[in-house]
Amino acid sequence: MDRRAFLVVAGAGVSAALAGCVADAVEQPAKVAGGTQFEVVKTEVEWRKILNKDQFRVLRKHDTESPGSSPLNDEHRDGSYYCAGCDLPLYASSAKFESGTGWPSFTAPLANAVGTSVDRSLLGVRTEIHCRRCGGHLGHVFDDGPKPTGKRYCMNGAAMIFKPASKGA
Repeated sequence: MDRRAFLVVAGAGVSAALAGCVADAVEQPAKVAGGTQFEVVKTEVEWRKILNKDQFRVLRKHDTESPGSSPLNDEHRDGSYYCAGCDLPLYASSAKFESGTGWPSFTAPLANAVGTSVDRSLLGVRTEIHCRRCGGHLGHVFDDGPKPTGKRYCMNGAAMIFKPASKGA
């Protein structure tokens, strides 16, 4: 095979692989590592229509917001924190604590609110936390939190929406 033929074949192979990746990123529903599909399924285009830029970047692309950038760090009212992607209640304000990390932190999620997966994206292994209903990336959990759980659910504020408790509740 001469050089030109090789480059044509190699270029076609790379193009086909990239086209498949782009199609998967745009059209495939969110799945956990084991392949289980989430209840709320949208294409990338649909997610971009309902999420702002920061929410999309964190929830759908597994990015991390800058420490101290979320207004939720300073939220101290009674209420609950909901997934910005699908409005599932995730955390009660009673579980929130000041971790000094620059991200909203909680001792525990609400029952049946989050799922976990292994995150090997940085040096070492971390436990990623995602919304159990839409699969949106929320943050990570660490074993350096306060009692009673000893856990620190370190969440991206962009992934959540705070709703204050109703006065009559």
